[in-house]
Amino acid sequence: MNLLMFYVNEKQHHEGELMYEWLLHRARHIGVRGGSAFRAMAGFGRHGRLHDEAFFELAGDLTVRVEFILDDGLAKRMLEEVRGLDVFYVVNKVQSGID
Repeated sequence: MNLLMFYVNEKQHHEGELMYEWLLHRARHIGVRGGSAFRAMAGFGRHGRLHDEAFFELAGDLTVRVEFILDDGLAKRMLEEVRGLDVFYVVNKVQSGID
């Protein structure tokens, strides 16, 4: 199993909808059984600029992490969906289950 995480700007759009919503919709469309989006409280990225929800001038400029736990085939399919888009991602091998 894979933990596939995408990091997008909360204002980023694709095909007329917010990118994090588009990722969730595309995942559901291709058969992913679940996914979640989490909004950052603070952080900095490749440009080194600090983003914090407390700074009024940066409101709405934080990162959203969208994550899925997928088998290899669905992880590959999701990565094909975002090819060519400005989306940073991370893939980690994970073990998951319900006891």
